[in-house]
Amino acid sequence: MISVVLADDHVVVREGLKALLTSVEGIDVIGLASDGREAVRAAVTQRPDVLVLDVAMPGLDGVGAAREIARVAPDVAILMLTMHEDDDTVREAMQAGARGYLLKGADQRQVVRAIESVAAGEAVFGSAIAPQVLEAVARRGPAAAEPFPGLSGREREVLALLASGMPSRAIADRLGLAVKTVNNHLSAVFAKLGVSGRTEAALMARRVGLGDEPLP
Repeated sequence: MISVVLADDHVVVREGLKALLTSVEGIDVIGLASDGREAVRAAVTQRPDVLVLDVAMPGLDGVGAAREIARVAPDVAILMLTMHEDDDTVREAMQAGARGYLLKGADQRQVVRAIESVAAGEAVFGSAIAPQVLEAVARRGPAAAEPFPGLSGREREVLALLASGMPSRAIADRLGLAVKTVNNHLSAVFAKLGVSGRTEAALMARRVGLGDEPLP
């Protein structure tokens, strides 16, 4: 069962999304928040698997809330669900630690799939957003002859598995490591690459070919 908290300042949107998800087997909406501060509190006190955030909210906005949640409750996966599709907002959300970015207007199947994907540690973007994300990564410049030479062999291995779509538990099982060890490696990778979370790291890795190889 995937536990979910929904954060949106419009009560009609919150209740509508709750109604949409309540009928889905395997998803449990355990809380609602009307602004960014409430979303951060819910992340800390309720520890949902996924927190669905709007961008434009009073007080602390969704990007600011995502940044704070990534700091105080890093185990909570963040999915942005918003009307904002401009490059700056998408980039800021990625840098804040969002694992997914979906535009309002997505149907039930798309929302459910996005929630399931980010809960599994995967990055997911709506079809209208994906080209912008890839372009943003491309603007970082050409890849070096050896991708990410500052990473150790183990860190590169963990990054490649992350880029292939594997969550920490699956990476740990594949490499015979503890989940905590995998997460420590990922933290080192994020610091060395100058990114704030899994989404941006995975996109950077795939840009230079890591994660493209078929898994044995």
